[in-house]
This record gives sequence, structure tokens and C-alpha cells, in this order.
Amino acid sequence: MPINQLETELAAITTTIAYLEKNCDDKEELLDKLKEERRKLLKELNVHSDI
Repeated sequence: MPINQLETELAAITTTIAYLEKNCDDKEELLDKLKEERRKLLKELNVHSDI
């Protein structure tokens, strides 16, 4: 997958996580899945983060 597409997905997931954390208390399972996907994308992009 091209880097730009991965970066676009990462930005979208990060924005969605921020929105859900702020506005939806009942979406914990979805948040966990999104955070795991974000970790995978960061690893694929070779970005080290303690998120």
C-alpha cells in the first residue's frame, strides 16, 4: 500500500478516535479496535510511538 494512503488512513483513524473519545462513552470496543489498527499502521510506517 502506498505511503500516502497509509498516512491518510492513519489520519482518519486518529480523528475518529478523538471524536469517539470526546463524544461517545459507549464505544469502548470500537475504540480498542481503532487503536489497534492505528498501532499497526504506525508500525507499518515505521513510526515508533507509545500510543
